[in-house]
Amino acid sequence: MVAQAAASGVHPCAFWNGYTGPARWNFTEGPTTLGLVPLEHRERRVAELKQGAEFARKIGVPAIITHCGFIPENLTDPLYPGVVKAIAEVAEQCARLGLGFWFETGQETPVVLLRVIEEIGTGNFGINLDPANLLMYGKGNPVDALDVFGKYVRNLHVKDGLCPTNGRELGHEVQVGTGKVDYPRLIQGLKALGFDGELVIEREIREGEEQNRDIRQTIANLERWWNA
Repeated sequence: MVAQAAASGVHPCAFWNGYTGPARWNFTEGPTTLGLVPLEHRERRVAELKQGAEFARKIGVPAIITHCGFIPENLTDPLYPGVVKAIAEVAEQCARLGLGFWFETGQETPVVLLRVIEEIGTGNFGINLDPANLLMYGKGNPVDALDVFGKYVRNLHVKDGLCPTNGRELGHEVQVGTGKVDYPRLIQGLKALGFDGELVIEREIREGEEQNRDIRQTIANLERWWNA
């Protein structure tokens, strides 16, 4: 992989670290299956994330990225302390390896992510900002979220989406520039913060001409928005 990256000129910006077991990307089963929140999967997933960190160090990337799940908003939730402890264990391992631990936004509100970062305090946390996820999960407005955790944003998933229209289903992903993410304002907000990370285009539809066309259009839009 390292040789392929060097030969192609592609720069891997981080290692997206998954985990085994059930993972349901929805409101109904998501809280009990995703990330480090479900107690029955937590110990194994902590070990898997640590293993992923070892791999990330071997391939020479600066950080691992993952979804930690529906971290409880309520500080008195009995699940909350254990989730924070599990995240801290992985973050400490990453720190020992000289790596960052970056949250991909999605299931948590911006305030929850900030709280966890502050409580653990290992100094190696970052945020992989997926602005569409914040909207699709109904967790926040990505432009406003910069006021909360903007200094921790390390790279951006360029994806767009819509807000949920009922209480059981996520909002839909759509072509960048046609959804609720205000990319011109978001990009200018990131630039004001001194952001110098990667812009990683995501278009979560089947491979094919539609995906290729949408990605090409997104590249053109990004150049225009960044230079505005």
